[in-house]
Amino acid sequence: MTTRSKLKRALPFLLIPVLFACGGAANETASSPATETEAPAGGQASVVDEMSAKDVVHIAIGSPDHKTLVAAVQHVKYEDVLANAGPFTVYAPTDAAFAALPEGTLDNLLKEENKMTLQDILEYHVAIGVMKPESMSNGRSVGMANGDNVKFTVAEDGTVMINDAKVLGSVPASNGLVVVIDKVLLPPAE
Repeated sequence: MTTRSKLKRALPFLLIPVLFACGGAANETASSPATETEAPAGGQASVVDEMSAKDVVHIAIGSPDHKTLVAAVQHVKYEDVLANAGPFTVYAPTDAAFAALPEGTLDNLLKEENKMTLQDILEYHVAIGVMKPESMSNGRSVGMANGDNVKFTVAEDGTVMINDAKVLGSVPASNGLVVVIDKVLLPPAE
């Protein structure tokens, strides 16, 4: 018996385990509800994990004082970026800080044609690495994700300022630190 005839005889027996491993007959695969072209339901920020420490995005989402910041981050689709490993320090203006902007500013920034400006402002609130406010020295300059720098001031009473925003507190995150501030940081005019 030749090798070719041996292979022809063995082929049906070799295919049986393959069919079982693939879930049966080929037509069953075609009727499967999942297809290769379906997009995942969401990115990293959509992962539900009640056991691990929260990342910077989920800390902001869980805060009753940061609804405006979360809406802005979601508008420019940065939630998945900020849910990644980092480490990031996010300087998080409160809702009151956004409300203190001149009337109409926030509404204008949320317009589609101003998305790039909003991205620049949000990136000016993110430093790569963990920048604890208590570790900042007076006059220290730190580069932000948009390429511009912020300056820290430490008062004699220990109050830490980032540009003209007062640091109100900080919350450690699994991928960095959320630093709550009382003003929206605006990048320097070009």
